[in-house]
Amino acid sequence: MPARRLHVEGRDWEVYPSGFLTQYVGDEFGLVFVAGQGAAREVRVTRYSPRGARSREQSLAELDDATLRRLFDAAQPGERSPEAGYRA
Repeated sequence: MPARRLHVEGRDWEVYPSGFLTQYVGDEFGLVFVAGQGAAREVRVTRYSPRGARSREQSLAELDDATLRRLFDAAQPGERSPEAGYRA
């Protein structure tokens, strides 16, 4: 799965399209932001509506850096997110 890099306040984040699908399959995609490794790893998630491509990977590639940063700012911690592997 292709990834993007985002540098925010001194940290490098890897950005991936999530594999989690909602009922809005082509109209809403998830993004997973990951920084660090092991116990120090931090995961944040968000969802967005693509403007162009209807493929998760292509849509991520089409996002400009400013939009990606806005999505990061809107992202929530991933501890209880299905995109980050949480299961009830």
